[in-house]
Amino acid sequence: MVVDAEGAPVNENHLYDDKVDIRRFPAARHWAGDGGEYIGTCDAIITRDPDGGWLNVGTYRQMVQGKNEVGLYLSPGKDARLHIERYWSRDEPCEVVMCWGIDPALFIAASQTFPKTVSELDFVGGILGRPVELVKGERTSLLYPANVEIAAEGIIHPGAQKMEGPFGEFTGYYGRPEDYAFLVELKAVHHRDDPILTHALMADYPANECALLYAVARSARIWNDLDRVGVPGIKGVYAHPAAAGGFGMTVVSLEQRYAGHAPQALALAAQVPGGAYYAKWIIAVDEDVDPSNVNQVIWAMATRCNPVEDIDILRNTWSTWLDPTQNPPEERPYSSKALINACMEHRHLKDFSRRTKVRRSVYDTVAARWASLGFRGTPPTLWSLED
Repeated sequence: MVVDAEGAPVNENHLYDDKVDIRRFPAARHWAGDGGEYIGTCDAIITRDPDGGWLNVGTYRQMVQGKNEVGLYLSPGKDARLHIERYWSRDEPCEVVMCWGIDPALFIAASQTFPKTVSELDFVGGILGRPVELVKGERTSLLYPANVEIAAEGIIHPGAQKMEGPFGEFTGYYGRPEDYAFLVELKAVHHRDDPILTHALMADYPANECALLYAVARSARIWNDLDRVGVPGIKGVYAHPAAAGGFGMTVVSLEQRYAGHAPQALALAAQVPGGAYYAKWIIAVDEDVDPSNVNQVIWAMATRCNPVEDIDILRNTWSTWLDPTQNPPEERPYSSKALINACMEHRHLKDFSRRTKVRRSVYDTVAARWASLGFRGTPPTLWSLED
């Protein structure tokens, strides 16, 4: 929803053209080996699709290159990169707005991969339960949220690049070696009085404080995508935060209903928009396994997966320059995915070995007498009971 720019919180102060100096904001050097000071990582980067006209919102790192220059790193296949490349193919500049100090809902949406023909702003409105208030740019044709702390309008001219990086990334390693990244020329900066500049530390879990946020949001995106393509019986999805910030592993729990159901869920979870980026390990488990409980998932892999029959590999899948397993770095946009079927064998579901379970009646009796039996605290929650 477009609102009047006058009175919008982000428009309390303005810097234009030669008055722009992004260095006045406290950009950070997160790791000793970082190639410079970074102002992004908890941000919303807005670009426009040159054909459809919809606005994309992503979250990418930005290195301060000068008073009015910011280097913008984008992994292959990310929407903003696709937009820039299409503008450049027409010898046209690409407009961009970089927002800092943003609503957590905007960060959640910006960090995920949505279908490439829709705007994340629609999903943010759904999360908030109200339309996102936007104002018109003054140096670009783009819109930006009225309530962010800082919004910087800029232009990426055809061929404009500058050396950027390295940067300590969500994998727990420095990203690709120093290389060329897109160079944004800032034309205007708008900000609140005493603006708050948010940062998110990229690191291995649990130091990566936003990994759990990524994991929950990515899990929901994948589950939603599976529902959209019509896969029934999905009982849970979890992208584990310890697996490179939630990007490296996805576990799907399902009730097997037909032959090939688990392999189908695996293949689709690996390639739907919400789950395709980077993920290397996609695991299917039965509905009696909690996909967010690593102990249960490992148990299922150890007792229900026959590796020679139940592991498939997808090759040349979507990855990133930030993947340290692929060398030389030029190979990194292409990776592979292991599809691990840790479900009971469907053709022998009725004959599969009966697992040991505590009877529910016994558990309820003991739980009711927990304190009188001399136990402290509360009874443990058992994840599988026999009725």
